[in-house]
Amino acid sequence: MGVAGIVQKVSSTRGFAKAAPYVMPALDRAVHRLTRGKVLLSATLLPGVILTSTGARSGRRRRTPLACMPEEGGRSWILVGSNFGRTGHPAWTHNLLAHPDAEIDFKGRDIPVTARLLAGQERAAAWRAVVAFWPPYATYQARVTREIRLFRLVRK
Repeated sequence: MGVAGIVQKVSSTRGFAKAAPYVMPALDRAVHRLTRGKVLLSATLLPGVILTSTGARSGRRRRTPLACMPEEGGRSWILVGSNFGRTGHPAWTHNLLAHPDAEIDFKGRDIPVTARLLAGQERAAAWRAVVAFWPPYATYQARVTREIRLFRLVRK
């Protein structure tokens, strides 16, 4: 089993699901800040973005490091609201539902985007693609009764 297989196996565990939501974003933010946007630690495993969205209730700008699945040669990205297989939807998904205009930092470039929650056949096709891209997403979905939210971010 290669490094990717080991990482996928570890990231599918319940222990990882408990610790990762606290540890991974903090590490990502610190490394991203220290390298002036040049390095996103989690992006060594999966492509990643720093999502800047508007808080659904607070109206304040929120920065969240997230894994993503790039599409169409840099014109769009899929974000997966897996919350590491935890019960509730992650806060950033509520923010995008309330305020779909956002910005991402992708590979050190700030890109204005519009987010759209996927549904129906479009969601089904995207779900198949993200599970093929990162198989632990299927494990996360199996742990929860909620449907994991998928968003397509399109460059403005």
